[in-house]
This record gives sequence, C-alpha cells and structure tokens, in this order.
Amino acid sequence: MFRWLRNLRAVRPIPDAAWQATLARYPFLAERSGADVERLRSLAAEFLRDKEFHGAHGFVITDEVALSIAAQAVLPVLHLKGGLNWYADFVGIVVHPSEAVAHRTTTDYAGVVHEYDEVVAGEAMDRGPVMLSWQDVLASRVTRDAGYNVVIHEFAHKIDMHSGAADGCPPLPPRFAGTATPRDARAAWFAVLQPAFDTFREKTILAERFGGEAPWLDPYGAQSVSEFFAVACEAYFVNRAQLANDFAALVAMFDAFFRPDGR
Repeated sequence: MFRWLRNLRAVRPIPDAAWQATLARYPFLAERSGADVERLRSLAAEFLRDKEFHGAHGFVITDEVALSIAAQAVLPVLHLKGGLNWYADFVGIVVHPSEAVAHRTTTDYAGVVHEYDEVVAGEAMDRGPVMLSWQDVLASRVTRDAGYNVVIHEFAHKIDMHSGAADGCPPLPPRFAGTATPRDARAAWFAVLQPAFDTFREKTILAERFGGEAPWLDPYGAQSVSEFFAVACEAYFVNRAQLANDFAALVAMFDAFFRPDGR
C-alpha cells in the first residue's frame, strides 16, 4: 500500500490499560521522561496502523504481541528526524513462536559456494519484512543487563539499511559531528565505530578460543561491523550506562545521531 494511503487511515489510540501493561512488562521503556513516553505511545500507535503482523507455524498475533513489538521497534526512531519514515521500506512483520532456522548461501574468496543452516532469533530483510522470535521478544524483559533486545537489533538493521545494504553506518544528517560532506561524516562515524568493533572482536575471539574473559555484549556482534552496530544499539537503548562504561566514544556518537535534539 502506498504510504500516503496508509496515512489517510486514522490512528487508533492505544488503550491505557494495554499501554501501562507494556510499560510494566518492559521497564526500560518506562524509564524515560514523561514526554518521551507519550511520544513513544504515539509512534507505537502509528506503527500499529502502518504495519501488518503475521504469525508463523500457527502462532497467533494477539494485541500483547503486536504492542510489545511496536513499542520496542519505535524506540530507536523516537528522536530521529523523519520518525517512522525510517521504516517505510516494508510493511510485514513475521513472528515465530521461537527461534527459526534460516538457510544461508555464501561464496568465499576462492569462489566456492557454501550452504548451511543458521538458527536465528530475528532477521531484517533489505526492503523486505522483519522476522522475530516471540520467545526472544519476551526475553527482553529480563535480559537488559546483557544489553540484549532482538526487536531493537533488527530495527537497528533497518535503520542501517535505509540507504542501502547494512554496513554499520546509517544515513547521517548534514554536518554530522561537525563535518562538511557526507563522505567526511561517514569517515568520522567509522573512526569511532571501527576501533570499538575491533576491540570487541578481539576480546570475543580471546574468550572463545583461549578462555579469556567474555565481553558482556552478545558475541554475535563480532561477526561483522554491521552486526556490532546492531548489538551496540541494543545495549544503547536498554543498558546505556554499561555501554558507556566500555565504549564512551561510541555512546557519545550514538547520542549525536539518535538524540540530535539533545534530549
């Protein structure tokens, strides 16, 4: 459906009882200013108007399921210029009862094709739907200390993909970080993100191969700089203090991007 047609449909207010239950279920949503919580509620209602939820393998989409996902999905765009336009490239959200198996095909540097299955809790398709495991969505109630949130992870990928394939750098606003050109802005972004990723990847490898102390962040972030961006976004929105303790420069840069108004 064309975006302008969707916008003609009235936004149905979220019932207060359902909203309060969602805030109680996911405390990191409620721990914001009153104005932010109201903005979150408004965006969640628009999200529910514009997106279509589908249950896989007989999973039933209830109001709780849809609202839980919507409230967490809009958190990253709460202060971004354009708001829900960052998610305008797709409509469908497919919810599995638990983790799903995705078939992968990759080609290595020698041109050899490898096929394998990967168990995933979520997946964001470029200009396509988002897949989520309800089991993992629910888990975000109790995994904030580990910085884990599958909804934020996948929607961070959508933000990253807004101008093309996910590479760890979303489209940046003009003069981001005091830069003069888009090229300079990307350079400034990666000047912070790349060293943070390299440090995290090194610690993850040391932990997995040599028994070193494991990082508290999801080791999946060591797969690539784009996955590190998504994992870091999870922590930024649910356990900002811990992320700032380990990656102060990264959090400052995320502040400049996700909170351009300084709030």
